[in-house]
Amino acid sequence: MKKHLIAGIFAVGLVYSCATNPLTGKKSLNFVSNSELFPTSFQQYGTFLKENKVITGTADAKKVETVGLRIKAAAEKYLIYLGQSQYLQDYRWEYKLIESKEVNAWCMPGGKIVIYSGILPITKDDGGLATVMAHEVTHALANHGAQRMSAAQLQQLGAVGVAVATGGKSEQTQQIWGQAYGLGSQFGVMLPFSRNHETEADKIGLTLMAIAGYNPDQSITFWQRMSAQSAGQAPPEFMSTHPSDATRIANLQALIPEAKALAAKVGVIYK
Repeated sequence: MKKHLIAGIFAVGLVYSCATNPLTGKKSLNFVSNSELFPTSFQQYGTFLKENKVITGTADAKKVETVGLRIKAAAEKYLIYLGQSQYLQDYRWEYKLIESKEVNAWCMPGGKIVIYSGILPITKDDGGLATVMAHEVTHALANHGAQRMSAAQLQQLGAVGVAVATGGKSEQTQQIWGQAYGLGSQFGVMLPFSRNHETEADKIGLTLMAIAGYNPDQSITFWQRMSAQSAGQAPPEFMSTHPSDATRIANLQALIPEAKALAAKVGVIYK
C-alpha cells in the first residue's frame, strides 16, 4: 500500500504537468516556466558573484570563457539541427571562474555557468573542461533545475497527503507512515530522478562536446581522474544523486559512438 501511495502521488503529478523538452524529446515533470525561473536565476547568479572571488585576466579564466563560448555555439548549432532555433532566445550566457578549493562546477537555469578553480587540476586540458561544461550546460538546456523543483513540490505535497490520510491513526502509526513515505520517496523516486538527470546530461553533453570540436573520448579520461580523486569515498549509488563513477564511465563508453555520429550529421567529423 505504501508503494502504491507514493507512486500514485508522483503519477498524478506526471499526468498533469508533463511538457516535452525539445532537446531530449521526452516529456518531463515541470511546474515552472522559464519566464518565472530565469529572472530569479540571474539575480541569484549576480549575488553569488558578488559574494565570491571571480578570477579574471588569467590563462585559466580565458580558457573557461573560450571553452564556454564553444559549448554555447555547439548548443545553438545542435538546436538549429533539431529545428528548435528559438529555444535559446531567453538564455543569457555567462562563464565565470571562481577561486575555491571545491571540486565542482554548475550551470544555473538560463546559461549562467560557474567553474571552481579546484576542479581545474582534474580537468587538466580543454577536453576535460569541455566535458564538465557541456554536462553542466545540458542540465540548464534540459530544464533539470525546474524539474527537480517540481519533484520537490510533489514530494512535499505527498507528505501532506500522508499526514491527512493517517490523521485519525495513533501518533506512532502516523510516524511510521511519515517515515516510510520520506524514505520511499527519497530512495525510490527523488534520488533515481536525479541520477537519471545526470545520465541524460552525460549523454547530451557528449554530443555538445563533439559538435564543439572536442573529442568525446576525452570524457573517459576526465572521469577516470575524478574517480581516482574520490579514492572510493563516494556513497553507494542508490544513496547518491549521481551514478557511481564506474557506472558513469561505462555509460559514456557506450554513448560515445552515438555522440560522434550526431556530431557528424551536424557537420563535425571524427576519425
